[in-house]
Amino acid sequence: MKTNEINIRDPFVLTHNGKYYMYGTRGSECWADEAYGLDVYVSDDLETWSEPKEIFTRTPEFPYTRNYWAPEVHKYKDKFYMFVSFKSPDTCRGTSILVSDRPDGVFTPHSDGNITPDEWECLDGTFYLSGDRTPYMVFCHEWVQTTDGEICAVRLTEDLKAAAGTPILLFKASEAGWTRKHAGGYVTDGPFMYRLPDGQLLMIWSSFGDEGYALGAAKSDNGDITGNWTHAKAPLFAKDGGHGMIFTSLENETILALHSPNSKLNERPVFCKNPALLS
Repeated sequence: MKTNEINIRDPFVLTHNGKYYMYGTRGSECWADEAYGLDVYVSDDLETWSEPKEIFTRTPEFPYTRNYWAPEVHKYKDKFYMFVSFKSPDTCRGTSILVSDRPDGVFTPHSDGNITPDEWECLDGTFYLSGDRTPYMVFCHEWVQTTDGEICAVRLTEDLKAAAGTPILLFKASEAGWTRKHAGGYVTDGPFMYRLPDGQLLMIWSSFGDEGYALGAAKSDNGDITGNWTHAKAPLFAKDGGHGMIFTSLENETILALHSPNSKLNERPVFCKNPALLS
């Protein structure tokens, strides 16, 4: 398959042993009443990909039945951990952690349900390892519940099975000057943490701006998630695309991945090489 044939939202690329592994939200199931699984696509060149391989399959006993959103796979202590959001009609949306011995699965439940608070509508948990090797999950407390969407962080147990504390607020969507209200609220989506070459800690995240769905950036003033966050004045990607992440290619180039356009069944992965803000 070519990149422009793959209908996923929230693309996440893991580079491992000379190959690219791409995960994402199935376009066909994103907004459906039922979701059934998650896939990986494998490539040597970011242009031609394998057919999707299902790496997580919903079982009858699995408690979540819809919104299988934004899977991210991170290698940690010789295993591969998938952070992915789930929901069911009688539970709030939240992020769980799955585990596998391989980047192409099979992934099985690792955490005891969602890590995020049961009474919060949350999504898009991402992994962050601090300078002292403390694991965290950074996630969104959704605008559908808070009106002004929040990005929060929670410390994890060392085995990534559970939260090891209460969430802390990093910032609200309206604090970024480029964000605009969408459907009556300020959206927060898709945080991703990236260490710049000079040691600064960057977060990219998505909301809505003047030209629709967009990708913004913020920097911490102390090099960690506990710092104060300063937002870039303009979006990194301003028109009809977002939910990004950053990875290093096999050729040692810095790549920004996101989906665009942001319309149902038309979403495609987009790769931007060496974006200026990330140099």
